[in-house]
Amino acid sequence: MIVKVLNKSGMPLPAHATALSAGLDVRAANETPVVLPPLGRAMIPTGLYLEIPAGYEVQVRPRSGLAAKRGITVLNAPGTIDADYRGEVCVILVNLSAEEFVVERGERIAQLVLARHETIEWETADALSGTSRGSGGFGSTGTK
Repeated sequence: MIVKVLNKSGMPLPAHATALSAGLDVRAANETPVVLPPLGRAMIPTGLYLEIPAGYEVQVRPRSGLAAKRGITVLNAPGTIDADYRGEVCVILVNLSAEEFVVERGERIAQLVLARHETIEWETADALSGTSRGSGGFGSTGTK
């Protein structure tokens, strides 16, 4: 799938870390270090502008290593970049650790995943079909 990109970051384009990686690692393009205190959040620029094909979105997901080792994740994970958005891709990072974290320019901060999606057409109804679960919600199928 071809996605047009303007790269104003001065860094390499996002890339797959391995041949079978679904996500492409995206880097921070902040001019100066950004300090994230514990429970702090910041919108980090990437310097990337995308032209995503119709019927697709780009999802912004956390990097597992940053989350597991440092407590840094994407606040609205997965974030969605719509096909009609043409502004700069930014990543909302949050620090869930008890220690300050500094986002340095060029650091891999998230991953981007291209995903196909469908457009919903609503059909109003007076009733829905039944299922064995019914209206059972959170935890209704058991905890194990």
